[in-house]
Amino acid sequence: MIYFIGAGPGAADLITVRGMRLLERADVIVYAGSLVSPALLGYAKKDCIVYDSAYMTLDEIISVMTDNDGEGRTVVRLHTGDPSIYGAVREQYDRLDAMGVKYEICPGVSSFCGAAAALRAELTLPEVSQTVILTRAEGRTPVPSGEELSLLAQHKATMVIFLSAGMGQKVQDRLLTHYPEDTPAAIVYRATWEDERVLRCTAGTIARTLAESGIDRHALICVGRALDGGTLSRLYAADFSTGYRK
Repeated sequence: MIYFIGAGPGAADLITVRGMRLLERADVIVYAGSLVSPALLGYAKKDCIVYDSAYMTLDEIISVMTDNDGEGRTVVRLHTGDPSIYGAVREQYDRLDAMGVKYEICPGVSSFCGAAAALRAELTLPEVSQTVILTRAEGRTPVPSGEELSLLAQHKATMVIFLSAGMGQKVQDRLLTHYPEDTPAAIVYRATWEDERVLRCTAGTIARTLAESGIDRHALICVGRALDGGTLSRLYAADFSTGYRK
């Protein structure tokens, strides 16, 4: 069987229990070496064969997985965070589906959750923001025209921007079309890793903060009023009844 596993946001002990157990069983692991912590390979058996997909093409990845699966080995495809968020997995699923090869998906903790933890932030606060937009700036890979940052910024919701730390000025300019310059923002570099860095800033100082830090990759840009807190939840208010409390 082939298992696609979300490795979690970075720290080796933030993989799910199911993901860890599958890694321990794996005969072959194909992992995203440019993004996934090598510490996760510590869960693998001593005789497990490991491939770093950073150096492989899609054809090579599919060949390694299907050849080993065909020979009865347990294969793990280890992706960063959760595979469904910028995991580049759809093309792998499609190829395996076309070949009639069975596979299972084990979800993981996305890096945006790790960033929220690093910021000690609740991304959805009553009367502040009830929406989280996960997106990226247009770079070498385009985005759909209706999802350009300045259009998404109209909502003024909490936004977490992936894969864009090297485009700080572009991100800032697009955000400022709707977010006020003093809107709370933060750069979270390698959330949950040992070398994690959290840089607080505002929507109007994102570009400068990135430039001064030297960070141009492996970071999330977070922006929105929720980062600074806000109104209290009604859930635990003494005058608010629930199905469990009158």
